Amino acid sequence: MVEGAIRHGTTMQVEGNYGDTHSQSEIGFGITRLLGFDLLPRIKRINHTRLYLPGAGERGAYANLEAALTRPIRWDLVSQQYDALIKYATAIRSGTASTEAILRRFLKANAMDPTYQTMIELGRAQKTIFLARYLRDRDLQREINAGLNVVESWNRANSVIFFGKGGDIASNRRDEQELSVLCLCVLQAALFYINTLMIQDVLADADWDDLLTAADRRGMTPLFWTHVAPYGEVALDMDRRLPLRALPQASG
Repeated sequence: MVEGAIRHGTTMQVEGNYGDTHSQSEIGFGITRLLGFDLLPRIKRINHTRLYLPGAGERGAYANLEAALTRPIRWDLVSQQYDALIKYATAIRSGTASTEAILRRFLKANAMDPTYQTMIELGRAQKTIFLARYLRDRDLQREINAGLNVVESWNRANSVIFFGKGGDIASNRRDEQELSVLCLCVLQAALFYINTLMIQDVLADADWDDLLTAADRRGMTPLFWTHVAPYGEVALDMDRRLPLRALPQASG
């Protein structure tokens, strides 16, 4: 997710990245905050989440949240490891190291590594901030849900255009997996291109100038696939009967 948000190959400035419930990890909140964009997960079982206090001695200030509160954030640890956090974030942003490489080789190799622990601590603070927003802001909840619905719709499209595979990569060989994904990317690009041409043809009609507002035009996307018929089309003529000959009668 982080690699896709950082190296997406467009001029777009990513401000937030939607994610499903499994994306709400504390390390994910920490890394995305260091890289300058928000992690926006949809959270199920939110009643089981914990909120961290901003400082010691402040528990009494949040009496209504008492049941969800836990210990204060260890800001002293964040201060001590700040330079190391920035170093890793810069390595990810500049491309000198991938997010996976940093987490696997430098941090997760030793779960007690102080920098890894600090990144989790920063993630706890950021997750608490997000949960406070999420609980009070219905528009944010709707935004996240709508954004994820777009992604899930496109995942269903992949299962359709990834013909014969059902959206699954059957091989465990890396070269075959890469070939399958590259072929899928070609199919995706072809679908985008054809859809864009179809949209252009429709918009060339002057009648649409008076119907579409600026907001309508901003909402246009080539990411639609309901017109795709992966198994061909079957034309039924309900006014004709099948030309079947009568079966011969059994003798005797």
